[in-house]
Amino acid sequence: MGLPIPRLRKRLLLTASLLMLCATGGCKQGPWTLWDAYSARFIDSQGRVIDPQGEARTTSEGQAYALFFALTDNDRACFDRVLTWTQANLAGGDLQTHLPAWLWGKTKEGEWKTLDPNPASDADLWLAYTLLEAGRLWKHPLYTNLGRAMLAQIAKTEVADLPGFGPMLMPGPVGFVHDKNWTLNPSYMPLFILERLAVVDPAGPWQHIALGIPRLLQQSARHGFVMDWVDYVPGDGFYPAPQHPGKDADAPVGSYDAIRVYLWVGMLDGGGKKRAGLLDAIPGMGAYLGNHDAPPEKVSDQGIPLAQDGPVGFSAAVLPYLRAFPDMEQPSARQTVRLGKLRDATTGLYGKDLTYYDQNLALFATGYLDGRFRFGPGGELKVEWTRS
Repeated sequence: MGLPIPRLRKRLLLTASLLMLCATGGCKQGPWTLWDAYSARFIDSQGRVIDPQGEARTTSEGQAYALFFALTDNDRACFDRVLTWTQANLAGGDLQTHLPAWLWGKTKEGEWKTLDPNPASDADLWLAYTLLEAGRLWKHPLYTNLGRAMLAQIAKTEVADLPGFGPMLMPGPVGFVHDKNWTLNPSYMPLFILERLAVVDPAGPWQHIALGIPRLLQQSARHGFVMDWVDYVPGDGFYPAPQHPGKDADAPVGSYDAIRVYLWVGMLDGGGKKRAGLLDAIPGMGAYLGNHDAPPEKVSDQGIPLAQDGPVGFSAAVLPYLRAFPDMEQPSARQTVRLGKLRDATTGLYGKDLTYYDQNLALFATGYLDGRFRFGPGGELKVEWTRS
């Protein structure tokens, strides 16, 4: 005879708690073992973050995330290496006047260089935010000034006023306005970052963008699921969109970009009504995980989850989101168990393929759940090492 349901539930939750403790490195004041393992595998001695599955390419996103994790870990030396490489190789030597190119790698001729000079606004936003918070936490005005200079460039080149909607962050300066439609990526705009930028730069567009995010999610989600890319049609609203428009474009989905929205919303400060409103706009993933063992890798443009389970990073990403609901203990426990089972004991990393993206999602989720960092009511970064 099996265990009674209440005892089974308690055992599942206990197992999940123990696995989370093991998976994230134990006590709060101890080393951040996942970050140490990530740094050793994916960051070279110069401060370049390498994506092995992407032909050893480097993206501004990877550099931005590494900068944030180094700040969170109070690792000034790593922070400076990552910043120096980013500025020298992606921004023409000067982030004050050049936003970083999003893609750097090896050409067909064997030369290592910028492959696509167009900046990516999500990376730019994370870089600016992290520089500003590094300046505050480490009391170093050079970082602050660099962050402010980046903000001015973002506001000038990556923000558009959508007719009938208001200011929004575009995915980049070039290539996202076509046929009087504006293509947006909801995962590029973590609300806590924009709220912090609104405090630091009250004359900028950040507060207006922040106010539009709940409407963006409410109007663009399909059956409560976030889409990767959406088109805004003035007077008509939001529609799921392919990343690259054209007759050969893939069908619109919610997948590897959209999964970050659940993560960002889950990490938002829960003291007010803002997080609750965003959770109400995207309940589809929570409902799905009520009776499934893993998030779907893809959701159709009709809001229908497709059969294949997403990778381990998806389970990590939804944990803060699930923890934000008062009645999601069992779905949360299932994802915690899956995360623990898919941790490689030899490397300390996650998944069979140890992909770069999975580790980044896990670093955000487990770092947050461990209390290594939090985002305050105004988006300010709260880090563990200031309380030790």
